[in-house]
Amino acid sequence: MKTFVDGPASRCFAPVPFEGNVTFADLAGDERITERMRQAVEHAAGGACVMWGIPFEIGSRPVLAADAPVTVALSPLKAGWLVFAHTSDLRALPTRPDGLISPMTGEGRLNERAADYVVCYADGSEERVAIRRRYQVGTFTRRWGENCFLAVACQKPHPIRASHEQLRPHWGVTQTRVDENDWFEWTNWLYAWQNPHPDKAITGLRFEPTGAPGGALVISGISAGAVSEQPLRWRSRRKAVLTLPEGLAFQPDLDDAGLLAQIKLDMGTVISAVPRLAYPADGWEQSYNNQVPGQLEREILIEYTAHPDACFHLWDGRVIAVAEVESGQERLPLQPVAPATQRVTIKVVEKGSGRPVACKFHAHGGWGEYLAPVDRHRIVNPAWFEDYSVDFAHQWRHQATYIPGETVINLPVGKVYVEISKGFEIRPLRKVIEVSAETEEITIEIEKVLHWRERGWVTADTHVHFLSPGSALLEGAGEDVNVVNLLASQWGELMTNVGDFDGRTTWAASGPEAGEYMVRVGTENRQHVLGHISLLGYNGRIIAPMTTGGADESAIGDPVEILLTEWARQCRQQGGLVVLPHFPNPRAEHAASIVAGDIDALEMTSWGDLYSGISPYSLSDWYRYLNCGYRVAAVGGTDKMSADTAVGTVRTYARIAEGQPFTYAAWMDAVRRAETFVSYGPLLEFRVDGQPMGARIAMPAGGGTVDVQWQVSSVTIPVSRVELVVNGEIRESVEAGPWQAAGSWQVRLERSSWLALLVRGHYEDKPEIITAHSSPVMVDVAGSQLLAAADAVTILEQIEGSLAYLDTIGTRAQDRAYRRMRLVLESAHRALHNRMHQAGYYHDHNAVTDHAG
Repeated sequence: MKTFVDGPASRCFAPVPFEGNVTFADLAGDERITERMRQAVEHAAGGACVMWGIPFEIGSRPVLAADAPVTVALSPLKAGWLVFAHTSDLRALPTRPDGLISPMTGEGRLNERAADYVVCYADGSEERVAIRRRYQVGTFTRRWGENCFLAVACQKPHPIRASHEQLRPHWGVTQTRVDENDWFEWTNWLYAWQNPHPDKAITGLRFEPTGAPGGALVISGISAGAVSEQPLRWRSRRKAVLTLPEGLAFQPDLDDAGLLAQIKLDMGTVISAVPRLAYPADGWEQSYNNQVPGQLEREILIEYTAHPDACFHLWDGRVIAVAEVESGQERLPLQPVAPATQRVTIKVVEKGSGRPVACKFHAHGGWGEYLAPVDRHRIVNPAWFEDYSVDFAHQWRHQATYIPGETVINLPVGKVYVEISKGFEIRPLRKVIEVSAETEEITIEIEKVLHWRERGWVTADTHVHFLSPGSALLEGAGEDVNVVNLLASQWGELMTNVGDFDGRTTWAASGPEAGEYMVRVGTENRQHVLGHISLLGYNGRIIAPMTTGGADESAIGDPVEILLTEWARQCRQQGGLVVLPHFPNPRAEHAASIVAGDIDALEMTSWGDLYSGISPYSLSDWYRYLNCGYRVAAVGGTDKMSADTAVGTVRTYARIAEGQPFTYAAWMDAVRRAETFVSYGPLLEFRVDGQPMGARIAMPAGGGTVDVQWQVSSVTIPVSRVELVVNGEIRESVEAGPWQAAGSWQVRLERSSWLALLVRGHYEDKPEIITAHSSPVMVDVAGSQLLAAADAVTILEQIEGSLAYLDTIGTRAQDRAYRRMRLVLESAHRALHNRMHQAGYYHDHNAVTDHAG
């Protein structure tokens, strides 16, 4: 036996001591109960217990109501309610010879009368209470789904932390944030009986079993008290803000009973507790989209559910009635948050057409409390692979979700702060709405102010994980990402999205935005040293193995049996597009793949951060290949793997060929042409001598002057500067923006070159970042080639490193596979190496490539 305490005890109840007819020790050998129940007796609760906030004193002598009435005397007491902690043995079901059960009342024997409890008053009168199975009492152990209708299992519901917040077994269950509260070796059921004569003294109880064989009752404890209503029924969720004193840090961890150290409830549960977020109230409509709120570490926003007579118990011993808190008394450290009880339909429509549009949606109340639609998470989980919902938690604080143009949400009466956004061409808005008791529907218009889509540009995220295709469609539409590439992959022994890959299906949106949004499942194939490669849009069988070479990308012990370059060639043979993800890392074999001409594009990646911009580190690595004449398009992909990253945070813009309908194949063709740019928000146009990004322009020996035309617009991140990059160097730079700018340059080129446009920008409270970058225009001047010696040497060294890994510490595959892979790498190395010799560039050799001359 063990003491069972699920929280502090309510002062509204007191234990009722009594002496039963058996001891728990005797019960373990009593033939009147089943062997299964006898074995479970050691797990029965005992001592000073608290269940659902109600105190019980469970002594060594319970009542066993099996085959004869049992009477217990009580010290006279008056009470409005008696709460019984009791349970029932199992009763064998009547099984026919054919194995079927008739009549079928379930293992719990639904509605079978088990006993009468007779309440005896001092004046000699009695009240008889019928105790029926699965109504007032359940079995000590039970079949799943056979609950009681008038009683609750002994432990009150309580929260658990998600796995990343507080480690515990059963990772999957932690995602529910709710503990399984009613499965025990010995379950006591709590039944609350309302006394019709609260002013009469109770002096005894008589327990009268029906006399039917089996199904004995064990009454372990009784509690008596006075409350305003059914003590086992709590109200719906409420919120309050707890202010901690100076110097007292918030302690978020939960104990084994799901309780916080600093604030508890007796007849109720604290569902969640987090530092309150400080959004701008007066300046909400002037603040910018996705702006992260501050966090007030001493003000803790709690969500709770409780009986109206419940009390909060604080760390310093103070006990504060829930009713006092909800009355709004200013002197208390707990202040009420207006309850979100007004159910409202929110509709988001396009200005002018009135067409409903998918979007990203956020709402919060006056205390910064996040208000989620009724079918979305109230607490968004942004941890890796712990959640794959259609939610977003920017920097783990600013929570939002995606809606298909309409949603239902419970709002508080008063001011509600709404944020709505949809990609980079529709102006995001932050709006304050007034909700009254009569508000049932709110329609909000959003306006498209930039028209790159109408010019043939389509957006894409080249790198998304873990979502279902349907969720990816909704998030893509909500972020105005026309193409979402959902990538199956392997992570050690974990396979993800492989069931969504069929090598032929492109999922497309339906409804008002049909034809505008699509999802295609490809694969990200990976090796922890040699690199990763994204294989998009290919047909036929999945390109496997998806990982190779052992931990940590592949399973431990897997050999290196295939190269990125070979994966790339297979993808192209199957009609696909090859992208180097989160360029340039892992920084190894992709050098050989680019030199061999097997890569279509390389990817700028957000890594979950809306504000870091395009990495100069990534650009510097890309410029090496452009400087050696390898034209590889730039694309944008988020590598989204959790709710802390929004689809399309950084994205690809690719222009569909004029007169060609928008299809997935047309999008791949645009990327192959390198008519693309990458953006965190600003949109651009860039032409050299009238030729688009990705074009090749031929010039005679000696070169000449080219005409550069550009245009930049933004509705998100303000633009600060536009720069022309020529052969990796900034040739021209002008201040621009913040929302629109255009210009031109005349640029003299004397040798083969590449040119690209770079856009910088920032919010007022953020540092300047690179917000957009075009793919290059290549200019071939007769008699000169793009080959920067210093960059070429670094590329050769990278290939040599891949060879060294394959030769030494890489887990060796069969000799035939090893020789095949080595030949692929040597071929790429030789191609660039020979170019350098032909150009007369001196370079050092290492032991792998040393030769005479």
